[in-house]
Amino acid sequence: MLRLPRFRYLQPKSLTEAVHMMADGGPDAMFVAGPEELHSTSAPAVHMMADGGPDAMFVAGGTDLYPNMKRRQQMPKIVIGLAQLEELRTIKGNPKEGMVLGAGLTLSEVTEDQRIQGAHPAVAKATELISTPLLRNMGSIGGNLLLDTRCNYYDQNYEWRKAIHFCMKKDGDICWVAPSSPRCWAVQSSDCAPVMVAIGAKVKLVSSSGERLIPAAELYNDDGIRHLNKRPDELLTEIHLPPTNGWRATYWKLRRRGSFDFPVLGVAASLHLAADGTVEDAKIILGGVGSYPIESTASEKLIVGKKLTEETIREAADAAYRPAKPLDNTDFAMSWRKDMARYYVAGTLRELAGLPPVLPRSN
Repeated sequence: MLRLPRFRYLQPKSLTEAVHMMADGGPDAMFVAGPEELHSTSAPAVHMMADGGPDAMFVAGGTDLYPNMKRRQQMPKIVIGLAQLEELRTIKGNPKEGMVLGAGLTLSEVTEDQRIQGAHPAVAKATELISTPLLRNMGSIGGNLLLDTRCNYYDQNYEWRKAIHFCMKKDGDICWVAPSSPRCWAVQSSDCAPVMVAIGAKVKLVSSSGERLIPAAELYNDDGIRHLNKRPDELLTEIHLPPTNGWRATYWKLRRRGSFDFPVLGVAASLHLAADGTVEDAKIILGGVGSYPIESTASEKLIVGKKLTEETIREAADAAYRPAKPLDNTDFAMSWRKDMARYYVAGTLRELAGLPPVLPRSN
């Protein structure tokens, strides 16, 4: 059984208190050595003063951080819990003017909210496809947007990684996926990220020094290690969904099993159609095939100004094949995953055009 390492747990009572805990230290924290000591009558809690800074991390549902800590991939000395902050669990606004989702909303809450289902069905669909019901009840939408990048050589226990002398992403100096590469190729595997980029959502980042609102696309870097354009002391507090204004979007996910698994390919498509069906604007974003959500600009250019016919859809799907560059660091054969980008882009466009689906060949 993998056990959590020792850490100190802080539970702020407000958003302001949370960001100040990260920046300046805070009130007493419980010293935690893992679940077995939490329930042990012979191991009473020891209270200590907290330190802020890079050794501290925020946690909401913990469905990503705690498994990483058990595998010794991330080792914060302090964990600042956010699950009890109601400020992060609100939904404000309306579809015509835009909606603001608190980053602490659980994935289940986002999936089941009728306002989100009606205005942004692609968001509700993406959250519904994440993991299992139990984990969706715990995991937050903000946490999914900040999901750590994944790789077959990284997402293993400590002993396994030590046996291969670790990898560049943690404790080593080589990328086992591409040993001659100077960078890490771990894969961005958030289901929500491609959708938020496709629909033009924005995210609010808050710290003790202020706040900033940036497009979701600017939150991600093309680097398996430094995959977020976010300082460690910044807290993701809100996701701003734009007014729909005639836009329609969808999300398709490829994975081995019908539930639980991370995407090995995710395609989010968002279109603005004229009354006659002409595509006035388009966003096609690929997830799971790179270290960040990849925009298929060539596919977008091929359909803007045209109607979605079988020919234009096929051309756009073929164009999406080139920017999809999966490597041998996740499930399925990488050449097949790359080829599936064609089928999934075509599938999303056919859905948005109201055309019947065409099933891809099996692996």
